[in-house]
Amino acid sequence: MIHTICICGAGTMGSGIAQAAAQSGFYSLIYDVNSSMLDRAKSEIEKSLSSLTDKNKITIAEKEAIRGRIKYTSDINDCIADLVIEAIIEKTEAKVALFNQLAEVNHSEIVFATNTSSLSVTAIAEKVIHPERVAGMHFFNPAPVMKLVEVVNTRYTNENTIQTITGLAKQMGKTPVLCKDSPGFIVNHVARPFYLEALTLVEKGISDFNSIDTLIEATGFKMGPFRLMDLIGNDINYAVSCSVYEALGKPERLKPSPIQKNKVEQGQLGRKTGTGYYPYS
Repeated sequence: MIHTICICGAGTMGSGIAQAAAQSGFYSLIYDVNSSMLDRAKSEIEKSLSSLTDKNKITIAEKEAIRGRIKYTSDINDCIADLVIEAIIEKTEAKVALFNQLAEVNHSEIVFATNTSSLSVTAIAEKVIHPERVAGMHFFNPAPVMKLVEVVNTRYTNENTIQTITGLAKQMGKTPVLCKDSPGFIVNHVARPFYLEALTLVEKGISDFNSIDTLIEATGFKMGPFRLMDLIGNDINYAVSCSVYEALGKPERLKPSPIQKNKVEQGQLGRKTGTGYYPYS
């Protein structure tokens, strides 16, 4: 039974997952080594909950109860939980080191879920103590709103781990979809042409960011590719493109865009930095 969830990484995704968990009645512990990131996460969650009360989606009493279920810490020794969801930097070594640190301060039954969108879950699991308790739990941004969660199985993962993560996703009001560990899993693999073809049209001078977004949205999409990349973060989106490209043998059709590479190198990551394909105040 899951009562307490530790979310590691207080960025946009980590804070969003923590909010979603707390709204679903779970005690949520947000861990980050950077105290300023914790302060920012707290501010963003407060803003999000206030917006929900303003829209009468939750009551003030419910808001206070949700706030009371969230704790912020930069001390890894506080990270005692039934399940860990990591949403830290996209580096296998960092994720492995974190899980193994947490294994030392927790009981042997703890389940480790990685929210990675671009790395091999198998490569993470095989270096973690008791790899059978490691799986992917890939949320989509914004985590409190988006329903889909990819539950990623590896050759090490046991059935109990999968059932625990799938059950948790359902308790959080999400729609879990089980998939095997593979480049880009399901959604990010399928979505590559959506982003890359749009970027190619701009590279060739056929169209521009806003025109493409406007046309795509006119067909029924909630967001065009450039507005969506700015929401996700160009650093994350570009990393996924590179990962899928490398893992599948560098097919020309999946070659990452120099436009997006340039955005990442210039720090124009989208909403979180104030500018990307569009400016944000």
